[in-house]
Amino acid sequence: MAPSVACSFFFDAELLGEPGMPAMDACALCNKRLARDSDVFMYRGDTPYCSEECRHEQMHLDAVCAKQDARRQQRFSAETECHRGQRRSRKVPVAS
Repeated sequence: MAPSVACSFFFDAELLGEPGMPAMDACALCNKRLARDSDVFMYRGDTPYCSEECRHEQMHLDAVCAKQDARRQQRFSAETECHRGQRRSRKVPVAS
């Protein structure tokens, strides 16, 4: 049976890495080159960091962003609810 063309494309793409995925050759935060013989600190599954400090800094940044997003969502929900209440309470003049 002849080899599948789709399989060869799959393996070719695997060697290059997927677009948007962090490469395993540099720290995702400071971009420091990762040595093959040194420890690699992982966060969020497949994101490499050169040290515990870089990984911790990224975790801290993610926590700050999550809090800001939650506040933004809460404000948006409150504003939406406020606008809904204003629409419901309007009095419309009726022509006689």
